[in-house]
Amino acid sequence: MATQHSRLAARIMVAPSVLLLFLWMIVPLLATIWFSFQNYNLLNPMLTGFAGFNNYYYFVTDVAFWGAVLHTLQIVLGVLFITVIGGIALALLLDRPFWGQGIVRVLMIAPFFVMPTVSALVWKNMFMNPVNGMFAHIAKGLGLQPYDFLAQAPLLSVILIVAWQWLPFATLILLTSLQSLDSEQMEAAEMDGAGWWSRFIYLTVPHLTRAITVVILIQTIFLLSVFAEIFVTTNGGPGTATTTITYLVYVQSLLNYDVGGGSAGGIIAVILANIVAFFVMRMIGKNLEA
Repeated sequence: MATQHSRLAARIMVAPSVLLLFLWMIVPLLATIWFSFQNYNLLNPMLTGFAGFNNYYYFVTDVAFWGAVLHTLQIVLGVLFITVIGGIALALLLDRPFWGQGIVRVLMIAPFFVMPTVSALVWKNMFMNPVNGMFAHIAKGLGLQPYDFLAQAPLLSVILIVAWQWLPFATLILLTSLQSLDSEQMEAAEMDGAGWWSRFIYLTVPHLTRAITVVILIQTIFLLSVFAEIFVTTNGGPGTATTTITYLVYVQSLLNYDVGGGSAGGIIAVILANIVAFFVMRMIGKNLEA
């Protein structure tokens, strides 16, 4: 009886926060769906009424749409490749005992807590600036011509900036998994004559598989909505070289003042993100069950 009362009391205390979170998520979603079926352009307030699926049709048939889909997938795959490979390398390095290991681990995690806009500004002005950036000074010191990363390789630059933010997260997850590896198994393999590479391929990598799948799942969900880094560094350019679906929604809503079209784009982005997340979760679920 006391258990039932305690459960009821816990539900009553949790209910306000759950209701608030529910309203925080559902109300904007319902408003976005409603606007996506309306003619609502701030530059033409006289044009109102039900638009049907016209907003969806115009957004999908926009010349920049499929390019934005491709750029979004390139950013996701590029960042995943860098963070998974780099995370494994750093996890192996940090797993070895050395002086100041605790401090290095804390510093390694630090970039993950930097706001995306701040990190993008730092990379844009302190590192990639072709005149006063650190890379430009290094190139000049070597007698080379400074390279304008954001103008000549904008998509790769965005991928590097985003990967720098997510690398600590991947490293932390992989390092935690690596520390649970059975040391006796590694020692037995070494005694049987297995070299470092063989132990890495046949023991370490299979052990890290679950951690890698978790990293891929979580990062994919967040990387599909990358916006701040693009807005701060390239503004979607040059041309549409770094325009993603999220940035295309921003352009339609806040630059073209087309609330209906932007809302339709937002719903399309949510649908595409859920499709990608569904397939990723299916693949990862099979991997975790194995």
